[in-house]
Amino acid sequence: MNTTAAQMRAWTGPTILAFGFRPFFLGAAVWAALAMVLWIGILSGHVSLPTRFDPVSWHAHEFLFGYLGAVIAGFLMTAVPNWTGRLPIVGWRLGLLALLWLAGRVAVAISANLPAGLAPAIDLAFPLVFALAIGREIVAGRNWRNLIVLGMLAVFALANGLFHWEAGRGDYAAQGYGLRLGLGAGLMLIAVIGGRIVPSFTLNWLARREPGRRPAPPMQRFDKGALLVLLAALLLWVALPMAYETGLVLAVAGVLHTVRLARWAGHRTLAEPLLTVLHVGYAFLPLGALVMAVAILWPGAIAPAAAQHLWMAGGIGLMTLAVMTRATLGHTGQTLTAGWATVAIYLCLVLAALSRVAAGVWPDDSALFYDLSGLAWIAAFAGFAATYGPLLLRRPPAKRI
Repeated sequence: MNTTAAQMRAWTGPTILAFGFRPFFLGAAVWAALAMVLWIGILSGHVSLPTRFDPVSWHAHEFLFGYLGAVIAGFLMTAVPNWTGRLPIVGWRLGLLALLWLAGRVAVAISANLPAGLAPAIDLAFPLVFALAIGREIVAGRNWRNLIVLGMLAVFALANGLFHWEAGRGDYAAQGYGLRLGLGAGLMLIAVIGGRIVPSFTLNWLARREPGRRPAPPMQRFDKGALLVLLAALLLWVALPMAYETGLVLAVAGVLHTVRLARWAGHRTLAEPLLTVLHVGYAFLPLGALVMAVAILWPGAIAPAAAQHLWMAGGIGLMTLAVMTRATLGHTGQTLTAGWATVAIYLCLVLAALSRVAAGVWPDDSALFYDLSGLAWIAAFAGFAATYGPLLLRRPPAKRI
């Protein structure tokens, strides 16, 4: 069993445990939809969770550290074997990691019924064990280039612990350092990994078509400079979220990453939504930075929470959904093209993100926009589970020789 394919074929247990993307992508989508159903129930007064978090902090935590944590795990457990040349984690070891993630979701939801400190310990077990597993593979494979990814994963886990600590001392964790640090780590992951895959996938697709403009190669000097400015802007935002200097650096970062995105020739991909959505998802990163800069520099122009959702629902939500659909199609032997159901999923997610921002722009109509955003979000992730769940749960047909 010296290849990834042989490792997967040797596994005769449940198909869901045959590769890392399967349990985590499906679990992330189901949880994203279910958590939003619960959130709507909480807001309407029909649901009350026995959690130690206040309702808004529970909502923020479960999207950022619950949903995004699962997507990161699914992506890295699929990508790291390609980066390192080592065998993937499959079978019962993969199942144990998935159960650790699931245990964290349950523990946080019922934390008021558990001894103090137990829920955070259960929830943090998954990112710590996962980071150790991924770190071992990167070091054993001498894949030093991707130590930066491991570093951002460690920061993401640290942010989760900080979120729990802030909530435990009675702070409003939904607007605390842990939330901002975790969101910043997630955005840097998108900027680094997205900056590799978006131009690369675009180049591969355009190379099979008519001649014309090609995307700039990834990670050139301009890209590295833009990443450093974004890192500085996010660090300032974590430490001083409403400082004038933070707004200025966020504005510069937004402009630089808009230029970075324009260098990838996204306008030439409109014939294939599976590729276009990667460009649109990345666009929410600089858009969020620019709108957040407006919220800081011109108080009252837009609520910072609304601007923040351009990053959370737009950047993270759409970019992860784009990666999940593409990776699932590619690794289950399907054609890399977006059908009507996939396009509908993307459109629902864009509608969810923009509606949530609109609630902060037009507060008099906020109730309508909140409802529209929540329903569109549920439709997007329930749609993913319904459309891609069968692919994740069954083995691809054996190739004929």
